[in-house]
Amino acid sequence: MSAKTHPGDAADEVSGPLIGADRLAARLGDGTVLFDASVGAHRGGGIRIPGARPFDLDGELSDHTSAVPHTMPDARRFTEALRALGVHDTDTVVVYDAQGVYSSARAWWMLRAMGFDRVAVLDGGLPAWIAAGHPVERSPAAYDGPPGTFTARPRQGLIVDADTVAAALADPAAAVLDARSAGRYAGTTPEPRPGLRGGHMPGAAGLPFGELQRDGGTMRPARELRTAFEVAAEGRERLYFSCGSGVTACVLALGATLAGYDDLAVYDGSWSEWGLPGDRPVVTGAGRVQSGG
Repeated sequence: MSAKTHPGDAADEVSGPLIGADRLAARLGDGTVLFDASVGAHRGGGIRIPGARPFDLDGELSDHTSAVPHTMPDARRFTEALRALGVHDTDTVVVYDAQGVYSSARAWWMLRAMGFDRVAVLDGGLPAWIAAGHPVERSPAAYDGPPGTFTARPRQGLIVDADTVAAALADPAAAVLDARSAGRYAGTTPEPRPGLRGGHMPGAAGLPFGELQRDGGTMRPARELRTAFEVAAEGRERLYFSCGSGVTACVLALGATLAGYDDLAVYDGSWSEWGLPGDRPVVTGAGRVQSGG
């Protein structure tokens, strides 16, 4: 279940899981593979960082045979998709999105879960890039070059299912943290996906992903992140993350990695699965929500 970066791992090529806009600008043209992992209304937008390729979480990089959105594809499909995008095992990858640090964290975690460590997230995403005065291209992310040689090598335990999360909720050494808004966690704000129950898992704590970010959309310093997780997880070191569809849960995984945690997992189905009508327990009310960090 550990996702820790070790000395000599490829993530050291970009000095950890985050890279700033200025540092990325200095790397353009050096062979770094750049992915736009935007979702929803931002997907396929008309502006990209020069050379960015599409990491399409709404499209080919989710398993559409699943009943819930943004499900992780299997290793074969993931390998095929990354090869079609020209990725090699020896490449260094940077991912960003048009909202800031949002769906880019999902792409980062998926690559890590598939055994690829040469990857970082652009801190602040496209807004930070533009604010820093760096160039953009007026075209959506695209790739029409030769195929790559990437091979997925799945790591067990980084992407988990509902039964694993249910066991974690009963484990005094583990904490399950919910990245959704306080209103959705409490069940006072309607779920954006129809048919889902409102509320949260009994025993899960709320840690809205936005609490890990500064006003400009960049990630908070490691010491502030550590404090946020220590409070939300009540000192526990084994952390499981959930959200609406497994996307912003990965922002928590990114924040926890920056804060020095290494026993981490993302619940792939998240509330899109747990919140369906059925036997999985759901409670409403404020519970424990970390805010104001």
